[in-house]
Amino acid sequence: MSKKLTSKQEDILLQDYSRSLSTKSNALFYGNGLIVSAVPIMLFWRIHMMDPYQNAPLFAAVVLGCSYLIAFAYKNVKFVVKHRISQVREDAISQELTQEAPKGKKVSKKERDDMLLWRKNEVADYEATTFSIFFNNVIFLLLVVFLSFFLLRSSSNLVNYLLSMLLSSGFVALLSTGSGAGKR
Repeated sequence: MSKKLTSKQEDILLQDYSRSLSTKSNALFYGNGLIVSAVPIMLFWRIHMMDPYQNAPLFAAVVLGCSYLIAFAYKNVKFVVKHRISQVREDAISQELTQEAPKGKKVSKKERDDMLLWRKNEVADYEATTFSIFFNNVIFLLLVVFLSFFLLRSSSNLVNYLLSMLLSSGFVALLSTGSGAGKR
């Protein structure tokens, strides 16, 4: 006979599988988005000779816009990948919990299932977060370099910066909304 879940347990379970993020994850995503979108400023300052003081308002506006789009992409990819990782890691985590179980102590099936669900969610959340950040950063930075040095090299520095940054972050955000966002 199974016991009814309390509303607190139901809320925790639903929170683990919802699209909403904790404050810590939001801060991590926006912080990483801010850093990765600010990195190309060095490229445009040193190689394309854009004065950082003269272009500071432009740099700030573009960095903030790109940060939002990149954080949006992080969230989308994390959500898609988290469930896939959770399914793939279930057997390994189950074996790990079996090995860690104290000898001679009987654990009820409900307690074991709860521990498995909690641990599986913890592992999937961590791996999905790191994969999402890495994947989106690589795509964004490669696109910025490709657009800046190859496709837009003959345009003015201002147009080059605007288009390469906005197209790159927009493409990363668009790519994250597709159903295949986590298949890479």
